[in-house]
Amino acid sequence: MRLPFPTTSHHHRFRLFSSFLTFFQPTFSSSSSYSSTWSLNHSNNIHMEPSTLTTTATTTTTTTITTTTRRRKRKIVIIMGPTGAGKSRLSIDLATRFFHNAEIINSDKMQVYSGLNITTNKITIEEQLNVPHHLLGTIDPTKPVFTPSDFRKLASEYISDIKLRRGLPLIVGGSNSLIYSLVTKRFDPKSDVFNGPDPDPVSTELRYDCCFIWVDVCLPVLNKYLSKRVDEMLDSGMFEELVEFFGSGENNVINKSGLGQAIGVPEFETYFEKFPGFGRSDGGDESEDDVGRSEAYDEAVRRIKDNTIQLAKKQVSKILRLRDAGWDLRRVDATEAFRALMTSDSGGGRVAELWEKQVVEPSMKIVKHFLDE
Repeated sequence: MRLPFPTTSHHHRFRLFSSFLTFFQPTFSSSSSYSSTWSLNHSNNIHMEPSTLTTTATTTTTTTITTTTRRRKRKIVIIMGPTGAGKSRLSIDLATRFFHNAEIINSDKMQVYSGLNITTNKITIEEQLNVPHHLLGTIDPTKPVFTPSDFRKLASEYISDIKLRRGLPLIVGGSNSLIYSLVTKRFDPKSDVFNGPDPDPVSTELRYDCCFIWVDVCLPVLNKYLSKRVDEMLDSGMFEELVEFFGSGENNVINKSGLGQAIGVPEFETYFEKFPGFGRSDGGDESEDDVGRSEAYDEAVRRIKDNTIQLAKKQVSKILRLRDAGWDLRRVDATEAFRALMTSDSGGGRVAELWEKQVVEPSMKIVKHFLDE
């Protein structure tokens, strides 16, 4: 989710796969990091845009998005893309350097839940750099699964609140089902536009004036990075976090269809059932049990890497479905920055230069033009 290099306005020691925002030492207020817990109203009804909402933004018309009303729509920015492509990094760059009234609404369906912060790769409070974040780690994982309908309701309320304060909502995350539920004019929870042999048609009738930024990385390069990122997450304490998670019995009380589906949980479940409370064998004079434990650990890690790569592939496929249906997605290509990052002799300065030139600057211009229209 986050790239390990500094912005061009900060100069710090480069570390290959560490979180990019660890280069900063900000003064921040923890009170702005998370919002209070909301009570959820689960419903299977079709959701329509409330007629009572007031609007302050102008309407942008395109040749691909259909509008059925001349009423002015609220402007929002959506930063989308596959896991690991740098969406959070870009959102922080935009919010701290160009659009200081921006607030981020998380649209990653695993990161909405509290707990397993390393496993779900949440952006830390320090990394948020004082930018307000909403729906990040605020949902109780023991409650009924957080649905796209729930996201539509709560994210809409956050957007309204941000707009009342003349802020800019940035919707940031890789869960395209949540994004779709939020922005479509008419959302049917029973409809599935992404999956199955005969998915439902994608609606192009949107209830917001949307600026879609698609952060893309060619899959061979991204796959290599994702594999390395899993290793770094394990080095940062992901396994220890899962030891506590399974050892405390928390895995038995969470909703298996919610946080229980986070990559890392199912993959290590068999391991902890067979070796409860044990870490990975470090070698030496190993018993047969030690060898089995080490092999089970390696297998779980392999599955995490494979499933993360498959997730990225599925996310790109869903994005292409939206684009092909007529959604006006503005693609920015971060491949060269990632390619440089994966080259052992590349310095942090070169990576930061490519990120700035090929991702930050184009995205800033896209958003600025959108807001000026």
